Amino acid sequence: MRQPRARGVLRLSAKPGARIADLHQSGSLKALFPASRHGILNAVFLNTAGGMTGGDRYAIQAEALEGAGLCVTSQAAERLYRAQPDEIGQMEVSLRVGAGGRLDWLPQETIFFDAASVRRRFDVTLDPGARFLAVEPLVFGRVAMGEVVREGRLTDIWRLRRGGKLLFADNISFAGDVQAVLQRPAVGAGAGALASLLFSAPGAETLLAPLRDLLGPTGGVSLVAPDLLFARITAEDGFELRKRLIPAITRLSGQDIPKTWTL
Repeated sequence: MRQPRARGVLRLSAKPGARIADLHQSGSLKALFPASRHGILNAVFLNTAGGMTGGDRYAIQAEALEGAGLCVTSQAAERLYRAQPDEIGQMEVSLRVGAGGRLDWLPQETIFFDAASVRRRFDVTLDPGARFLAVEPLVFGRVAMGEVVREGRLTDIWRLRRGGKLLFADNISFAGDVQAVLQRPAVGAGAGALASLLFSAPGAETLLAPLRDLLGPTGGVSLVAPDLLFARITAEDGFELRKRLIPAITRLSGQDIPKTWTL
C-alpha cells in the first residue's frame, strides 16, 4: 500500500518598495518575511513536512516584477530521504525577473541521503536588464555522521531564457552508487559536496576573474553567454563548501548573506 505523500505549492511575486504583490501558499510549503533592507523583499521558505521523499510533489514560483528586488532563501537545509522502489520526488521551480528587477535564489544545502530519488527542474525567465543570482548546493551524506550514499537517483534540469532566447541549459544526473561516481577524477575527485552558481547581470564578465579567485582550485567559472556567468564548485563536505560559497555570493549579490546561512 502506498504511503501518504507530501504536496506543497508556493507562489510569490514582489513589487518595488520591498512589497508583496501576490502570495499563495498551500500544503507543506510556507513562506516567512523577515525585515527587508535596501529595497529588496526577503522571503524564507520552509517545508513543514521536514524533508522530501519519493512521491512528494512541490512547486515554487517566484517573480520580481519590473524594477523590484526579491531574495528567496530557505529556513534550513532541505533533506532528500530514502524513497520506496519506483517512487520519485519532484520539485518544480519557476523564477522570473522583470526589466530592471533583481532576484536572488539562495537556498541552503540540499542533503541527499542514501536511496533518495528526486527530480528537480528550474526554469528561469529574464527580461532585458534583469539581474539574477542563483546557487544550488548539494551535500551527499553528512561526513560527521559517517553517512555514505551508496544508492540513489538525482536529476537537476536548468533552463534560463533572456528576452525569450534560451541562453543556458544544464543537466546533472546521478544514479546508482553515488559515492563511487563522486570518486571519479573527472566528476568529483572524492568530493562529498558540490554547488552550481548562475549569475546574470549587465557587465557580469567583469566579475569573472574575481570569482575564480574566490572559488579556489576546486571551482571553475566561465562566461557562457554575454552577461552570464556559470560556476561549479566541489568540496570535501558541506562546511568547506559554505566557506567557498559565502564569499562568492556576497561578492555577486553586493549584499550580506541571508541570516539563515551560518558557518
